[in-house]
Amino acid sequence: MSSAKVAITLEQSLLDSLDELVSKHVFKNRSQAIQEAVKSRLEHYFRSSFVRECEKLDSGLERAMADEGLQWDLEQWPIY
Repeated sequence: MSSAKVAITLEQSLLDSLDELVSKHVFKNRSQAIQEAVKSRLEHYFRSSFVRECEKLDSGLERAMADEGLQWDLEQWPIY
């Protein structure tokens, strides 16, 4: 996977905490720590967005549509 270089500004206290984790070998370097933090936050955001969208669904309608689809599938299966 290709990477791109970016410049960011951090509060000194955050940078100090980050450097402490790097010095304790929790992360190989600052870049790895920041990349993992951003990745984790993005995954959380998109997972939360998905959950919010799912909550908008009408469960009765979704169940009826699923049952209708399953009925059609069951009619197509061979009898064993």
